[in-house]
Amino acid sequence: MGALVTLDLPDDSPTLDLPWIITFGPLSDDDEWEPVVCGPYERQHALSLAESVVADEQLMAVVEPLLPSTAAAEIRDEIEKARRLAEEEPPQLGDESFGDTGLSGLLDEDGHDHDHLEAAEPPTSAEIKAGMRRIAAKLSA
Repeated sequence: MGALVTLDLPDDSPTLDLPWIITFGPLSDDDEWEPVVCGPYERQHALSLAESVVADEQLMAVVEPLLPSTAAAEIRDEIEKARRLAEEEPPQLGDESFGDTGLSGLLDEDGHDHDHLEAAEPPTSAEIKAGMRRIAAKLSA
């Protein structure tokens, strides 16, 4: 079983509505290959896809929001925020504030925690394409 890492956000966080990406990479330092980045997806689609891929593989999947910055100044501001947060105290893998670090304990779409979560059925291509259309509509609004 692999590991899934994502942000632990409150239900009313505006970040939940952003497009999300998945970065798949090796679970251990012994494995050396370039990570694969996929997306953008809606958050629940990203979580389901990541979960289904790492369920039976020794992989790590990081599911994170994609910030739709439209100016270099916005990007610089985000970089500065990230640097400030890192100086305060960097999150550690397994730290509750960082997010989920494995398939067990992943919250389902109803917010229920499961001790032993079976691999979720990944969304269909049609569902993903519909999600991408919704993301495109949000980004172009």
